[in-house]
Amino acid sequence: MTLNPRLSLAFNGRCREALAFYERSLGATIVGLFTFGNSPMAGDAPPGWADKVMHATVALGNTTFTASDVPPHEYERPQGFSVLLGVGDPADAERVFQALAENGTITWPIQETFWAVRFGALVDQFGIPWSVNCEQAPEPR
Repeated sequence: MTLNPRLSLAFNGRCREALAFYERSLGATIVGLFTFGNSPMAGDAPPGWADKVMHATVALGNTTFTASDVPPHEYERPQGFSVLLGVGDPADAERVFQALAENGTITWPIQETFWAVRFGALVDQFGIPWSVNCEQAPEPR
């Protein structure tokens, strides 16, 4: 049995800017990007939203996620979850954490914990909650 939860990040009109930030800070790659203006629903888009992202697919490591702009009357700020980035090297964990924290809010400073060599949490400048985790070797059972 496998579980593959779908991660789709929602933005309040800043999706394209956020994806460019993730390309720079995380090494993500935009695999596909489709705008409201080039969709069959172009006429239903809010005024001024022709260039906003209706659907994007993004690759990060060996994982993909989707992202989109949500019209203002439907947008809700993300809460109750975080995107967990597993990083294998403590120095990389520090680098990734600091990059994502640019203009964001740190909710748990990156530090050693009983389960991780480095762990930290933040909400980035686009309102997306992230956790960066560099695990320690597990205790023997």
